Amino acid sequence: MNTAGSRLGVDIGRVIIGGAAPGGGDTQFFSGDTARMLATPAVPGALEALARLVPRFEQVWLVSKCGERVQRHTRQWLDHHAFAARTGIPREHLRFCLRRPEKAVHCAELGITHFVDDKPDVHEALRGIVPHRFLFGPQPAPAPPWLHHTETWDAAEAAILRSLDQAPARR
Repeated sequence: MNTAGSRLGVDIGRVIIGGAAPGGGDTQFFSGDTARMLATPAVPGALEALARLVPRFEQVWLVSKCGERVQRHTRQWLDHHAFAARTGIPREHLRFCLRRPEKAVHCAELGITHFVDDKPDVHEALRGIVPHRFLFGPQPAPAPPWLHHTETWDAAEAAILRSLDQAPARR
């Protein structure tokens, strides 16, 4: 299998960092004090699955929508949880934007071929840019037929690996 040129993009809130209730805001877990924010757990299986996926991709990037305060908190959380060391995703492979559709700009610039996000509107913006899109976590409505829904990191990892086995990477 040839995975040269494959690049994975991953959202952060409710995909890597847990804490929000299903259907809740991405940044609910950042309310309160620093200790509470740092104590927010990772989504079950996220760090382990990413550590196994990283070697299968040419590059892996985190792409998140948030303002300056949450950007600072996100960086603190990632550092506190030794995210780069535990997953193999370089600390500098982090992009932020202020609106969800702007993730498409980052994905186009980075050549992302696979993307994991919990928001259907993000995936809509990625249509025609990212060929393999994975809607993560519990959803209030069924996923559209052009989108692969994965409720857990076990399911996401399996679906991502299947997509690598089945299709040549896009450059």
